[in-house]
Amino acid sequence: MKTLSHTILALGVFILSFDVDVGAQQAIYSSLADSLQHLIDKNYYDSSAGLYTETNQRATDEKPFSYLWPLCALVQAGNEMERLHPGKDYMSKVIESIGKYYDPVPPSPGYDAYPAVTGKKRDSRFYDDNQWVGLACIDAYLRNKNKRYLELSQVIYRFMMTGFDTLSGGGLYWKEDQKNSKNACSNGPGIVLALRLYQATRRQGYLDTAQLLYKWTNERLLSPEGLYYDNIRIPGKKIDSAFYSYNSGTMIQANVLFYELTKDPKYIDEARRLSRASLERFFVNGNFRGIYWFNAVLLRGYEELYRVDKDKQYLEAMLTYINNNRRKEIDGLLTGKKIKLLDVAGYLEMVCRLALLVQNP
Repeated sequence: MKTLSHTILALGVFILSFDVDVGAQQAIYSSLADSLQHLIDKNYYDSSAGLYTETNQRATDEKPFSYLWPLCALVQAGNEMERLHPGKDYMSKVIESIGKYYDPVPPSPGYDAYPAVTGKKRDSRFYDDNQWVGLACIDAYLRNKNKRYLELSQVIYRFMMTGFDTLSGGGLYWKEDQKNSKNACSNGPGIVLALRLYQATRRQGYLDTAQLLYKWTNERLLSPEGLYYDNIRIPGKKIDSAFYSYNSGTMIQANVLFYELTKDPKYIDEARRLSRASLERFFVNGNFRGIYWFNAVLLRGYEELYRVDKDKQYLEAMLTYINNNRRKEIDGLLTGKKIKLLDVAGYLEMVCRLALLVQNP
């Protein structure tokens, strides 16, 4: 395998595009993904504990292990690595680590924000963190038919539904022990998880849930600008009007999946409209606003839309974004700069997805 330094030299003069030398590009970005995976295993994994660290340079006042959120990014990146390298296993180690966050407490088993290591009490459970893990698992099941992944995604679905009630008309809360907001980041991935489970099982209840959450999200969180507000407070119904790219990403993906399942053109029209609005809002001067992982989730939506209509403009923007940032991020990892696992895992997911899209346009 090429060394990381050789990969960087190649990337210094090579621009990823859908229109030139596909084979060479795919090889370069595949090598980059391999090198990033190696750096993650080397700098973030504590083999003695079977857990990952939050950063590659833990300060003395920081907790010894990662919160669940970065593992949400890493397990999805593992799925994309397995797509990029069929037959290899990248997810199992991350899934085993996530298992240490498992909490069987009623009303339904789920995963804590932090593992219950020796001397520590159980932590909060976030519905969205659980959903992101569930999405990676159902994606893996649809790819490899490993029932373990289907069962994990179903456990998470049952947990997420304990976060539903009819206050403010419906919708899912964000955090189990502080039910004071219902967020786009818990309802958007909830819709996608329900749709993926419906694809896998054809159980009507999953589709019904997706439709219920979709209706509520559009009624309560869709803004006049055509993007999704971050959350609505409960019980006061005050809107947090912040926009984040990942909330667009899940709803683009949801609309495309609804279109594929129902053939109703309103859904694909909405996916296109939201893609245009998100590009206008978040893509500025060759970069997407926000952290890499937020934009990796937006890329999932763009990728889903591209499968249907083959419109390259959104993926070309993502390619520009990756090219404009590759040296900064990789140089940081090589020189020992402090970098969050969430960031490098989100970056890895994007590299994998774009390498696959260049390979199979």
